[in-house]
Amino acid sequence: MTDATPAISIKNLTKVFRTPTVRKHFVTAVTNLSLEVASGQIYGLIGPNGSGKSTTMKVLLGLLKPTSGSAAIFGRDSSRVDSRNDVGFLPENPYFYKHLTGAETLAFYGKLCGLQGAVLRERIAEMLALVDLEHARDRRLGGYSKGMLQRIGLAQALIHHPRLVVLDEPTAGVDPAGSRKIRDLVLDLKSRGISVILSSHLLEQVQEICDRVGIVFRGRMVKEGPLHDLIAVEDQTEIVLQHATPALLARIQQLVAAEAAEITTEAGQARLAASVVRIGQPRTTLETLFLQATQGDDRGETPATLTPTTGGPSHE
Repeated sequence: MTDATPAISIKNLTKVFRTPTVRKHFVTAVTNLSLEVASGQIYGLIGPNGSGKSTTMKVLLGLLKPTSGSAAIFGRDSSRVDSRNDVGFLPENPYFYKHLTGAETLAFYGKLCGLQGAVLRERIAEMLALVDLEHARDRRLGGYSKGMLQRIGLAQALIHHPRLVVLDEPTAGVDPAGSRKIRDLVLDLKSRGISVILSSHLLEQVQEICDRVGIVFRGRMVKEGPLHDLIAVEDQTEIVLQHATPALLARIQQLVAAEAAEITTEAGQARLAASVVRIGQPRTTLETLFLQATQGDDRGETPATLTPTTGGPSHE
């Protein structure tokens, strides 16, 4: 298997359910949906409730059989059991045995994946360090916060060295600080060459970390492509200035107005005149402001001093 093989390839997927209450009545959850996730890529699948995201995920994981079309993981049909050998999964509401500690939980899932002995112990230590839960390794999960539970869930999804991680609402119900840690972990997975597909209602989160996005509505893929292409405003150019004086801003407006005047006097005008859409200070996000004001972690460390910011998160 080469790196050129897509981590996920879904082609013309359609899933129809028979309704249990009405005879001969069918509901189409997904219609002719196609997407591809390259190896080492973070893919965001977004859409309103009932749009078909979860159905698509379940077909991909082999939990549902497609009515038509296909889904493959690293070239293997998702209906084959061995296609899941390279997959880690974190559902939206994972169930854990609350009486087990963090280390015992990872040991349980590690043994299910065939790990044992020194190899398992080393992997548990590595995963606890990765998700920043070394301090809580011997604490029962019943005493974990929601953010800590999501991080231990991510650790169990990674315990067996998967090449693909499937995340369903990974930050649902998590506070901004915990959400930030989980996003950082997802980005770390990409740096390790691990492919990720995630479903989320938090569009800012998707914009922050995803390379490619698919928007699903009523079971159909309505928009799909690289994130920077989808969110670009084609007829606008952004210039960000630091320490700009009022005089400089006035000169910029004068240049724009002068060019507009020249264009309007030309015969056979071939292009639209430029115009100033807005001039003002850029805004940060409320989430960024909150995180700066309450910087800390689950260990109860002292918040950091609030510092000014010139802009919200960006996607490179």
